[in-house]
Formats: sequence, structure tokens, C-alpha cells
Amino acid sequence: MLQRTFYRLGQHAMRAYAGSLLDMDVRFTASLPAGPKILAANHPSTIDPFLLLTITPEVVSILVTEFCFALPLFGRYLRAAGHIPVAHHHGRPAFDEAVHRLNAGHTIGIFPEGALSPIDGGVGRAHTGAARLALTTRVPVIPVGIALQRERLHFREAQAGGMTETARWYFSGKYGVTVGEPLFFDGDVTDRAGVRAATEQIMHHIIDLSDRGAARLPIKQTASALTPARREVQYGAQ
Repeated sequence: MLQRTFYRLGQHAMRAYAGSLLDMDVRFTASLPAGPKILAANHPSTIDPFLLLTITPEVVSILVTEFCFALPLFGRYLRAAGHIPVAHHHGRPAFDEAVHRLNAGHTIGIFPEGALSPIDGGVGRAHTGAARLALTTRVPVIPVGIALQRERLHFREAQAGGMTETARWYFSGKYGVTVGEPLFFDGDVTDRAGVRAATEQIMHHIIDLSDRGAARLPIKQTASALTPARREVQYGAQ
């Protein structure tokens, strides 16, 4: 009960932020299916995981880097709200926890790149976690494409837990979110070729949806800011 209270407080805060400071434009190509699902998105800014909470009224457990959990106060909030820490180079505990929650009927949010997207646009190396979660639990993946005005990003270096990260804050501007149709996968999670194929399918949907959002951004942007997302999909370690 207390965890849900902390979650709802964060969700309401992000909705207020999005409504007052951001020009957040969310569009669905299909209705979200009932039941557990995996929301898989690209990651152009630091605030993406928390804005992802605003697109559905249901509780979404986000997989977040361990660095965020090491931050004073904010890390405590993340734990209290029930989000899932992902350790650098040791993601198995987070994967197992995500499987547990999906099997219990909950929804998960994940960023397959495992880090912020390239600053010049497009997507980074795709890890296979989203595909493996889908193949393990047989729940659908909902691809989500995010597009924003990159010239409005603010860069801030932060240190916590012996780690240093450069955050990309997005305080104002157009924030386009395009939510795709559910993707269903079957097959053996131990089949690496099948996992890679599923990962590629997820990422190509995310790229396409991100491009749709970019097309809705202000025309006054520079051409480089509207460069279509990269089409090649690379893979991180399984």
C-alpha cells in the first residue's frame, strides 16, 4: 500500500510537470492491451523513465540504472515506489525481478539501449533484455518512440556511489511520444538467433515510432535535430 502511494505521488508529479512545462504530445496507434506488458522505449533524455509513467494509469515498474538508486533521496524514492535497479554489467537480478513481476500480472518499463541514446540522434546498441523478457513470460512488448528538441537539453554531471554520470535534463519544449501496436513473440529464449531477431524487430518499431514523433516537432528546428533515427541495430551482450 505504501509503495503504491509513493508511486502515485511520483506519477502525479510527472503529470503536473508534463502539463505545465512540457508540450507533451502522446499518440497511440492502438489501445494498450489489458494485463501485463513490456513498455520498451528509446532514451534521449534522463527524464524519459518518469514521463513513461504518465502514458497509462496502471502501475509500471521501470528498470533504472543503479546510479539513480545511489542518488540521495531520489534513490530512496525509486525504491519506495517499487522501481527496479539494474547493476552495471550484472543485470541478471533485475531480469529475474522483472520476470517475477510480469508473471504476477504487473507491467514493466525498459529501455533496450541500457543507456541514454546517442546525443546526435538515433538509437544506441540494443541489449536483448526486452526480447528475453517477452520470450520468457509470453507477454506483449509495446514499442514506444520518443522524440524531443535536442537543442533544449541541459547537461549536468552528477556523482553518487563512486559513479559519475552526465544527465540530460529536458525542462521545456515539445516531447513527442508515439505508442505502437503490441508485439507478440514465441520461441525459445535460449535460441540466440531468435532473441536477436526479436530484438531487431522491437528496435525497428521503436525507431519508426520515434521518427513519427520527430515529424511532429517544430519545423524551425535545424536539419541535424531532425535527422531520422539510425537504421542499423547493434546488440549488446546477452
